[in-house]
Amino acid sequence: MIWYNNGPWKRTIVYRDEIPHDFPQPHTDVIENYINYTVPVDKFSELAKFDGSVIVERTRGEVSSRCDMEAANIIALNLMHDIVTDKSSVEEARDKYCEVASAFMMNRPAPYAEKLQFTVSNDEKYDTDVVMIADEMVGQAKEKINEIVDDNMNDGPLH
Repeated sequence: MIWYNNGPWKRTIVYRDEIPHDFPQPHTDVIENYINYTVPVDKFSELAKFDGSVIVERTRGEVSSRCDMEAANIIALNLMHDIVTDKSSVEEARDKYCEVASAFMMNRPAPYAEKLQFTVSNDEKYDTDVVMIADEMVGQAKEKINEIVDDNMNDGPLH
């Protein structure tokens, strides 16, 4: 199931198939929440070390978190932001995730589980990268492909 523009989320997906995940404790990932967020390329590895269920989509300008409950995704995205903005190291963020998740499960105050602690833009911020193949080269490639296709068509059926 997919919801769009629900609460703070660009989109939310609930999956039929569960994905096993052991951080911070054994559970299965079934709900994924998306936000518009641009992550500098040099932070990708740090986020991968932090939590394999935090997913950065560079071209779409999105980050999502996939877990067993929305509160866990809120925690993960808040800590993702802390890593990107150099407020926390990966190790500090992993420790804080455990502290906040434990507090939330014991009904103690846990702001990092209750709402995003940073402003999320509603504007799309695609990272279209840079053009590496000039139009002239594309034209030459098309001509070459057409030549190959024409040659194959003139040689008769392929065996």
